[in-house]
Amino acid sequence: MNVPVIVEGVRVEPGDVVIADDDGVVVVPQDHAAEALAAAEARAAKEEADRAAYAAGTELSLDRKGLRSLLSELGVEYTTQAEYRRGR
Repeated sequence: MNVPVIVEGVRVEPGDVVIADDDGVVVVPQDHAAEALAAAEARAAKEEADRAAYAAGTELSLDRKGLRSLLSELGVEYTTQAEYRRGR
């Protein structure tokens, strides 16, 4: 029976893609499946690049995410470990 169903208040049509993981469940309409897959693959690649940069010690998360300037505007100051030890 190829009919729509309602699960927890969400309508799932025949052909929709249902994706679930530890964070939750999402229903992607069939006509958006390719777009959702491309976005998921792009995110996975970005997260892998982030992990590689962190493992190599080349960048901090706040730099990769472009947050340093925002935090600076909010008054956050950064010190090196040596500066911290000297009591800066």
